[in-house]
Amino acid sequence: MSKQPKIIPADIETFDPNSVASGDANIFGLPFTADNAALVLIPVPWDVTVSYSDGTSNGPEAIYQASSQVDLFDPLVKDSWKIGVAMEEPSKRIISMNKTLRKKAAGYIRNLEKGISENSPAMKKVRNEVNAGCTELKKLVKGSVKNQLGKNKIVGLVGGDHSTPLGFIEALAEKYADFGILQFDAHCDLREAYEGFEYSHASIMYNALKIPQMKKLVQVGIRDWCEAEDSIIHSSGGRVKTYFDYKMKQDMYDGKSWKMICSDIISNLPQHVYISFDIDGLDPKLCPNTGTPVPGGLEFEQAVYLISQVAASGKKIIGFDLNEVAPGKDEWNGNVGARLLYKMCNLTAVSNGLAFWNK
Repeated sequence: MSKQPKIIPADIETFDPNSVASGDANIFGLPFTADNAALVLIPVPWDVTVSYSDGTSNGPEAIYQASSQVDLFDPLVKDSWKIGVAMEEPSKRIISMNKTLRKKAAGYIRNLEKGISENSPAMKKVRNEVNAGCTELKKLVKGSVKNQLGKNKIVGLVGGDHSTPLGFIEALAEKYADFGILQFDAHCDLREAYEGFEYSHASIMYNALKIPQMKKLVQVGIRDWCEAEDSIIHSSGGRVKTYFDYKMKQDMYDGKSWKMICSDIISNLPQHVYISFDIDGLDPKLCPNTGTPVPGGLEFEQAVYLISQVAASGKKIIGFDLNEVAPGKDEWNGNVGARLLYKMCNLTAVSNGLAFWNK
């Protein structure tokens, strides 16, 4: 393919990708809006059900702020800044619900840890309120995604905790008869209603498995999981394929290349692929403030290489999310998250024919 992407706003001719990002620009300092962008990012500032430490609701803003420091030249993707990427404004309703329900959920979790029965009237009341709020979040996200898909946009979601993309996945299920999920994560997220919350961040893939159009779940980087999750994997009849971090490392220590492992991962994916990226799938030195960091994990370039190989394979990336970025006292987590997000945008655009390889 040699022709250039088509969606270019009128002022693209005056945009200098080598200059300092303008304060009037959108994410990455780009001169696009959600109306004229080819790829629209939906921020979901939500961390209601996180079980260890919160702060991921600040992830979208941290990534947005750090994105102005990302150089727009991508050695993999030609003229990547011309693709047309923009982030929507965050939902005020979601921000308000998160502020209220996070306090209630945190108190509920503390009570569980103290041994207070989850069946007490007060605990049931809080649990029902949180579950109702999470149900509303799912509907809001689904509506936002369907709105953008209806405009023929490619969509990416920026969380927030890992519960946030379920509505997105449901929206894709109404558009595609079958697709698979490539999950980067330290955790399986296959727990049923973890801590009593139906739409817990630890239950996202358990809930995704309820969607019949989602034919295959391929998990990469997993290194912290429970016996019940292990049972789900091994009783799935191949619907769930998990590349445990320790086993991938053993294979590499024994001489197997990362390219060979990536080829095997991609062979398990169907033609249409949704990428769900929990940043704790990376080595925690790259995301030390994420909610539940675990030793081990992928290097940044390992993850980017795998995504690039998915794009190069001819499979179509139909959407993606990036979750669990939690800012600390410095900008490190937002910095890494912004750079990972830029790569995901660019490689998804290549997969959809809106950008081309830099040769």
